[in-house]
Amino acid sequence: MTTPAHIVRHSLHETLVAPLRDMILQGELRPGEKVPEEQLCAHFGVSRTPIREALKVLAAEGVLQILPHRGAIVARITEEQVEELFPIMASLEALAGTLACRNATDAQIAKVRALHDQMMAYYQAGDEPAYLKQNRLIHDATFELAGNATLASFYHQVLTRIHACRFVMRKSPAHWRQAVEEHERMIAALEARDGHALSKLLEEHVTGTTVGIAREFIARAHAADAARTTAGASKNAAGALTARRAVGRPRKV
Repeated sequence: MTTPAHIVRHSLHETLVAPLRDMILQGELRPGEKVPEEQLCAHFGVSRTPIREALKVLAAEGVLQILPHRGAIVARITEEQVEELFPIMASLEALAGTLACRNATDAQIAKVRALHDQMMAYYQAGDEPAYLKQNRLIHDATFELAGNATLASFYHQVLTRIHACRFVMRKSPAHWRQAVEEHERMIAALEARDGHALSKLLEEHVTGTTVGIAREFIARAHAADAARTTAGASKNAAGALTARRAVGRPRKV
């Protein structure tokens, strides 16, 4: 009689971790936003307990932050992460570009061209959310063309560490135009199978334009936080003044 195979049983919250993580990485839950627990319960057809346990796992990964009396919010990228992780991402993309030019078939390159053309159509239409999703498809496709599973795994690990902010960050018009021009040069290098040129373009795209967009994103978030703090202080001061005036009024007899 053979030894029975060991069956791995997953708890409900473990099953929820992956789809919740995907919602964050796809930009459905955006950095700085509160996680809508009630909506997620309805979406997955579960109670709050497994949702909250799954959120704790994602918080341990650094994808979420759990704040007292506020619940979970999607973590925002920090300046330290930009300094630490974006150079790594740039190196991974540079290598992927070299390998893609060497290993991709003509049919695969044609599919990336189609993705690129669709992204340009979104740009012309001013549809930034659709553009951002298409942008991620193109960068993911470069790693598929590279044909190196370990390289792709490292890339997705780094992407998770920065909560995929790269593909949900809104751009200024100047940064958006710059990113589009760089993508035009990248697709041309891929079609020419110029691995050296594509590698260099990808590295400069990440360390230059993408880092600039990230820092702009961080600055906007800090400004919004400061504005909320100021508004809250003003509201509290107004409330205190009203209370003092009420105390000082003579009572009617």
